[in-house]
Amino acid sequence: MKRDEFGDLTAFLAVAQEQSFTRAAARLGTSQSALSHTVRRLEERLEIRLLTRTTRKVSVTDAGERLLARLAPAMSEIEAGLAELTELRDKPAGTIRITTSEHAATTLIWPALGALLPNYPQVHVELSLDNGFVDIVADRFDAGVRLGESVAKDMIAARIGPELRMAAVAAPAYFQSNPPPKTPFDLSRHSCINIRQQTSGGLYSWEFEKDGREVQVRVDGQLTFNASPLVVKAAQAGLGMALVMEDIVAPMLADGSLQRVLEDWCPNFPGYHLYYPSRRQPSAAFALVLDALRNSG
Repeated sequence: MKRDEFGDLTAFLAVAQEQSFTRAAARLGTSQSALSHTVRRLEERLEIRLLTRTTRKVSVTDAGERLLARLAPAMSEIEAGLAELTELRDKPAGTIRITTSEHAATTLIWPALGALLPNYPQVHVELSLDNGFVDIVADRFDAGVRLGESVAKDMIAARIGPELRMAAVAAPAYFQSNPPPKTPFDLSRHSCINIRQQTSGGLYSWEFEKDGREVQVRVDGQLTFNASPLVVKAAQAGLGMALVMEDIVAPMLADGSLQRVLEDWCPNFPGYHLYYPSRRQPSAAFALVLDALRNSG
């Protein structure tokens, strides 16, 4: 491959990922007109249109999508290899981008990073909080942190946290006028606080298990949130029942502001795992962060 051909592919990749010539030009440190000329030259050489341009948006054609699917992982591998060479010269260095849920970031990742990073000033970590599923390769993340049961099969997964447990709770005042449920099937008679899933947009089905029997319940109520803190506040206010991580409401259960039910229907389940592509060779900085997270769990 000629040198200018490699540059053309780099230009196309930046525009396709940013979906904007302006943002891509800023990312590459070049002018918008020069970038547009470079991409046009690539299209002329390939004799096929890769991008669709309008006054407001740049989108990728079918041919462009096929090229992007091959090009993005390859470029990512090249960047990772160059980063490894840089790190061999000195202490671990570089930026590690991780997509994670808010709960995992608060309970596991931040405590570990808070202890690690002061000793490694050249290691930078970017956390993107998202409770939904994320394509870490397409979105250029180095790793993701999700529950063990949610990790894709083609990923390397490392356990970084203990087993977890859900807790069905409500304020004592709520149960004064609503008899506590004895089984998950009684929830149809209760006002429940829903959580909307960010990826699918659907409402989270409350999941229970007892003696090997799994039950999923679609609940109903006045309130729906996409984050646990407000769910807990609404439950404390007596506005309905909530199903959240046990450790989040442990202080409220201890002080009596929340009361737990259906405890025998809430067994432990696999905790958080950090996952990353199996074909990627971890950099020194990445290995450092991974070890810190493993030890924290």
